[in-house]
Amino acid sequence: MKHVITGVEAGSCSGRLGIRPGDKLISINGHDIIDIIDYEFFSAERKISLVTERDGVMAEHVLVKGEYEPLGLDFGKPLMSGIRSCANRCIFCFEDQNPPSARKTLSSRDDDWRLSLMTGSFITMTNLTDRELDRIIERRASPLYISVHTTDPDLRSRLLSNPRAGLIMDQLTKLAENGISFHTQAVICPGINDGEALEKTIHDLCALFPHALSMAVVPVGLTCHREGCYPLRPFDREEARKVIGICEKWRSICAGYCKDPFVYPADEFYLIAGMELPKAGEYGDYSQIENGVGMLRLLEEEFVSCYEAEYPVIPVLPAPKRKVLIVTGLAAGPFITDLLEKHPVPGTKVEVRQLVNRYFGETVNVAGLLTGRELKDKENKLAESDADEIWITETMLREGDDVFLDDSTVGEVSAELGKKIRVIPRGGEALFDALAEAGAE
Repeated sequence: MKHVITGVEAGSCSGRLGIRPGDKLISINGHDIIDIIDYEFFSAERKISLVTERDGVMAEHVLVKGEYEPLGLDFGKPLMSGIRSCANRCIFCFEDQNPPSARKTLSSRDDDWRLSLMTGSFITMTNLTDRELDRIIERRASPLYISVHTTDPDLRSRLLSNPRAGLIMDQLTKLAENGISFHTQAVICPGINDGEALEKTIHDLCALFPHALSMAVVPVGLTCHREGCYPLRPFDREEARKVIGICEKWRSICAGYCKDPFVYPADEFYLIAGMELPKAGEYGDYSQIENGVGMLRLLEEEFVSCYEAEYPVIPVLPAPKRKVLIVTGLAAGPFITDLLEKHPVPGTKVEVRQLVNRYFGETVNVAGLLTGRELKDKENKLAESDADEIWITETMLREGDDVFLDDSTVGEVSAELGKKIRVIPRGGEALFDALAEAGAE
């Protein structure tokens, strides 16, 4: 394949060789380059034979460089190719439950193992050919993040509405036998892949340890926009407790021969069940934090660590200089309220306000899916608050931008409320620093 070079880093190996934007990359060390994975893999060697084309004329460039020293080429696309789409119609697919007004990017259905390797996104592997599976092994693409949901082949095929979904254990076994590691997740739907099906899934996956690194168990997310979707319902308190019970049983079993408990219920399961979260030491290295596993406990751990370092003795609380209104979802609200009440930061008065999600529906209760609509909703009376500032978590916004999921901006919402909105980076340390800074103003 030919790849048009769109940029050459100044002072790089390629720049010194005279390669220019507009040239085409043909091969590295005699290998055709399919995508960024091939490019990074073959360019990591010290001795490089680089074949390029300019105006139809081929040129070979031979160089010796530092191992893993980048060649300094840019191709305009992160993957040097298009993104591979999902081939499934999962009965619990969140993209099928978006509001009609949602922007198109919220309904993107990528299922690309290269993104899994590079960004930690989860894939189902149903669109993998045998050749691509072999290429994963040949390129040592590890660790991957794989949505398993169930290891029962018939049940997985029904869940994903794809007959190839039943190949999952063959695929995972092949990866494990060839030294490829992977994290896994199971989105659990009550009455479908919980109970005995969940037990089988945990058993089958932990048997692939140490190449199977972890398993997150996540409750199905359901919005109010489910017209025409498969009939599903949220977990109730007792059902959530049963899921946690199964996971705790297997955590004890796995702890006997794995380095950690292996299987991790998402924080949301504990909140639904009304049960205390596991202790900080029971989350391993927080490898499933993006799945909502250990997020609240890590927030607490970081916050308390900063607090105790700053205030080794209980601080005297002078009259507050600043009042802050922290906006969050129904799920985390009580936990954050309790944390801040037990660890008051001098100089600040904090109110935690839990908002009902009107955009996706009341069953969606995480802070990251709140939108500008909820902040502007007159029923929430944020404009009437006497707080100096309204604080939101950065997880409510598009990464690197100030845009909510409903396309409203922080500036627009701030102007309508007549209140300054401050975006707080995720994590307990950032929250503590922000409160300490506000109290010192």
